[in-house]
Amino acid sequence: MLKSLVALVLATFSFVSAAPLGMAAPGSAAEPKPKVDLVHTCPTPHNCFWVPRAVVNQQNNKTIPGTKPGKSVTKGPERLCLLGGASQACTSNLGNWSNTQQCYLERLEPQPPKGNPAWQGHTDGAIWTCVREDNGGRRFVTKWVWLPGKPDTVVPDPITLVYQAIAEMRLAPPLIKTAPGAGQIGLVNMPVWMWVTKSENTWGPIVRSASVPGLSVTVTAQVKAINWSMGDGSTVRCDGPGTPYDKSMGVKNSPSCGHRYVKTSHKLPNCKYPVTAVAQWDITWLSTLGDTGQISKAQQAATQLRIGEAVPVLVDPAGGETTTKSGC
Repeated sequence: MLKSLVALVLATFSFVSAAPLGMAAPGSAAEPKPKVDLVHTCPTPHNCFWVPRAVVNQQNNKTIPGTKPGKSVTKGPERLCLLGGASQACTSNLGNWSNTQQCYLERLEPQPPKGNPAWQGHTDGAIWTCVREDNGGRRFVTKWVWLPGKPDTVVPDPITLVYQAIAEMRLAPPLIKTAPGAGQIGLVNMPVWMWVTKSENTWGPIVRSASVPGLSVTVTAQVKAINWSMGDGSTVRCDGPGTPYDKSMGVKNSPSCGHRYVKTSHKLPNCKYPVTAVAQWDITWLSTLGDTGQISKAQQAATQLRIGEAVPVLVDPAGGETTTKSGC
């Protein structure tokens, strides 16, 4: 943490090193304290400087990325996993490392009968497998240990598991529909209906989990709104999936998600308005350690709408009717 603190300070306050001639060098006994709230920091005996307290607080209160302000999850202090004095991976397929037990621990399932010697006469707590690679990984040392409560294992950041669970959801772009449809011609000042077809991975809710020994997260994803960019400078936000159109509904506005164009699309490329629908996913997660958080994600789909205008044309007086043309 100290290295990252020094790097941040040097990058943000590099002007400190360019002190005018006649001033004491930073960290010297004669150096006056600046008139702001700073903390005197000495990475080495001969390298001292003043650090803004806000920077120190920022370094000491890191939060897990991917969480919203006000709902962030504060990490605990970073810990080292050591086998004797050697650095050890904190998590492996053997479990999570315990510095006290000097092995990887994983709760034994199912638990052995209470009369098993591994319980050491206890009736509370749980039995854990204790595994360590020995002699350069050539063999494993395995035993059962009884622990009265949670072990002192180091588990990974839960947000890592959260993104694993999100990847398993395979969230997909919205399945968009419109009336008039992509192959039809709409009219100026006539209602356009927009909606999406709901499925688990295009609308939700969808739930997935991910876990490692000692930690599990459950993630729930749900679309909270669709933002429609209509191609004419208008954006329509629909909090629901919209209402599918049926011919029996006649010519009227959509009750939940619609739009009206005031100009034709004949001057646009392909004579069509480019329409984009962006699904806003609201993703929440909960870990078995009690941590929670929220993540936002977007999925996008596109279509095109051709909008013309009704134009009267000359017809035979003996019969016929007024028709329309698209304007393209």
